[in-house]
Amino acid sequence: MSSSSNTASLEDQLRQAILAKPDAVLEDQHLMNALVAANERAMGSNVVDLRGIAMERMAARLDRLEDTHRSVIAAAYDNLAGTNLIHRAVLRLLEPRDFNAFLACLEQDMPEILRVNALALVLETAQPGGAEVERKSAALKLAGPGFTVSYAGQAGHDRPVTLRQTQSGSPRVYGPQAEWIRSEACLMLDLGEGRLPGMLVLGSEDPHQFSPMQGTDLLTFFGGVFERAMRCWLS
Repeated sequence: MSSSSNTASLEDQLRQAILAKPDAVLEDQHLMNALVAANERAMGSNVVDLRGIAMERMAARLDRLEDTHRSVIAAAYDNLAGTNLIHRAVLRLLEPRDFNAFLACLEQDMPEILRVNALALVLETAQPGGAEVERKSAALKLAGPGFTVSYAGQAGHDRPVTLRQTQSGSPRVYGPQAEWIRSEACLMLDLGEGRLPGMLVLGSEDPHQFSPMQGTDLLTFFGGVFERAMRCWLS
């Protein structure tokens, strides 16, 4: 069989395949780009194909819309995953039957549930004997009045949650884990009238886990639940 007959047979097969599934051609972006480019070459350099230019612009716009669509879907999944984490954490907070069990929950369970590397509950107090109290739990830290606002950098502000990246954490808050902390969330706690405030600090080795550009709605809700649970234990 001659090469010309082989070429004719191949062209006939290709033609039949295209006629059988024309939608496949239209849905293949690379194939359509090749066809448009071949059409432009056939017209020559002296002819301006306005329809081709419009198609290119529409294709570019479609690419941008697809990128936006993927970003929105990814953000929705992240938000759903974050919501599930907070729901699990809230349910776990309701389980302890005494304060020691509550502290054990903070130290052992909460970091895993919230997917952080360190967690600290900082309570302000004007009373001495903080070291003895802190020995009850590695997650419990006592500090002097004004420490929480100063630490979170919220002097003059009323933000319940502060998210930030850091080169290392505070040894006063994280203990020996401090040098590995690269981002943190500070949740301010209102423990009720007549009591000094507190703060729940979440630390991560991932510098991108907590960032000032992120939303704080879920952590604000969790902080509200947490401070109400703390009021019950302190009453």
